Amino acid sequence: MDSFAALFEASISGGEFGKEGEIVQGTVVAVQRDNVIIDIGGKSEGMISLSEFNDGSGEITVKAGDRIDVYIESRENDDGLVTLSKEKADKMKVWDEISGACERDELIEGTISQRVKGGLSVTIKGGVKAFLPGSQVDLRPIRNLDKLIGQTYQFKVIKFNKKRGNIVLSRRVLLEKERDEQKTKTLETLEEGKVVRGVIKNITEYGAFVDLGGIDGLLHITDMSWGRVNHPEELFKVGDEVTVKVLKYNPETERVSLGLKQTQEDPWSHAEEAYPPGKKVHGKVMSITDYGAFVELEPGVEGLIHVSEMSWTKKVKHPSKLLEMAQEIDCQVLEVDAKAKRISLGLKQLEPDPWTLFTEKYSPGDKIGGKVRSITDYGVFIGIEEGVDGMVHKSDLSWTAKVNNPADLHHKGDDVEAIILSINHDEKKVSLGIKQLFDDPWPTIFSEFPPGKLVDAKVISLVDYGVFVRIRDGVEGLVPSNELVEKKNEDGTDKPFEIGDALQAEIANVDSQDRRITLSMRIGEAATAAPKQTKQQSVAPSTKKGDGKATASTLGELIKQKLGDKLGGEKDEKKDDE
Repeated sequence: MDSFAALFEASISGGEFGKEGEIVQGTVVAVQRDNVIIDIGGKSEGMISLSEFNDGSGEITVKAGDRIDVYIESRENDDGLVTLSKEKADKMKVWDEISGACERDELIEGTISQRVKGGLSVTIKGGVKAFLPGSQVDLRPIRNLDKLIGQTYQFKVIKFNKKRGNIVLSRRVLLEKERDEQKTKTLETLEEGKVVRGVIKNITEYGAFVDLGGIDGLLHITDMSWGRVNHPEELFKVGDEVTVKVLKYNPETERVSLGLKQTQEDPWSHAEEAYPPGKKVHGKVMSITDYGAFVELEPGVEGLIHVSEMSWTKKVKHPSKLLEMAQEIDCQVLEVDAKAKRISLGLKQLEPDPWTLFTEKYSPGDKIGGKVRSITDYGVFIGIEEGVDGMVHKSDLSWTAKVNNPADLHHKGDDVEAIILSINHDEKKVSLGIKQLFDDPWPTIFSEFPPGKLVDAKVISLVDYGVFVRIRDGVEGLVPSNELVEKKNEDGTDKPFEIGDALQAEIANVDSQDRRITLSMRIGEAATAAPKQTKQQSVAPSTKKGDGKATASTLGELIKQKLGDKLGGEKDEKKDDE
């Protein structure tokens, strides 16, 4: 029989009402303005502050005649009243109950009230405060303990000291026991290939840990979805329930590998039927690389648009110049390999092939017009149609000008005309010729442009070593720098030549082997300025008006004739002097 019961029985039998520090039962005699008078037996009455009977909302919960347990704080005062406390009596009874529960290894219910140093404060029966260490809150450390405030749980008392008023609780002990029970039950039925339910317990960059019931399994990021997953948090959050498949299970190490996508059909199993070549599809750009862009057609099925399949007309240096991440686009299926899980897609195929349009419109021998798009050491590229260029080799630029550098005659952006010489369908190349716009002048070149003939020409290009001029359509020539006669400004200074300038020059040399014509603006001095005659060079015969004498039939004879005229003149002058 405990102390409280003994005191209670003694009071009934008429014994002493009790001693200081003991609990007795009394009867409410009167409820006054500030105090409550209680008869505790033995012809003694005690007094308790009325505030101890306040229920917290302002209501008084006591009336005359009520039987209550009280704690004797002190003996009779000058007024003959004993000082009593209801609150202390309640607390002592709670401590006795807690002590009994602890001895019987029973659980105690409590509500987490606030966060304190090292853990949490828990309010249990009778408002008694107990301490819950942070390490005993859960199976795993919890970073944010504040979220538990206000929660009610069952706890196990792991430390109890009534004298010091110290109670230490644990929730982890209960969870561990519960986990072990669940684990034993789970392991009895766990096997590879089985579909099980679980709860997401923790999330990392490489996967999520799933609580299967006392044992955790790893759901790797590659086994979460047939589609692309950048981070597990895109699909899950802690506490989510999931249905997964056991991929691997090692009873010795108790390691479990799980798969979510394995509970669903592999989308690649129907890819060949769903995405036949030639089909127009809609997708979302998932990633961009140097060589192309990957487009998601459905979760788990992606296709590659190679950089070469992005445009008919543009040379795409990098796919990011045309496409952006997460952009939704239409494209065309080019090829499907379901076994290798590869689909080739094309973007340009949604537009007409410029080459097909070109070949339907043009044939060899047709005349075309366009702008010079680029110039290389070996030729000039001309834009014929959008996406189709043709090349004029330097040997097809002129009948009469030996072109070593195509940039000497043409510049980027020039408007030009040309003849289609050939079309290579396999390599999608077009060969053009500019000189073919005109008939070959060489069969009649010597009769039409004999050395010494004065011609009107137009400057078509300026080079370091002279100027190229057009004598007539299809016939060009070079005036070397040392054979130029600079124009004069009004102040007498030299005026440089410009493209389009008209000038008059004399045919100085016609080279049949290299097929080139050289001219001189030093009229009457062409012969002396001409290069030395070679066996391969030929000059057409001509006559020169004035003195009635026949001119030389070769360039060498022309030079001799010029020198002879000069020497003859000197002799005549000497004879006159004598």
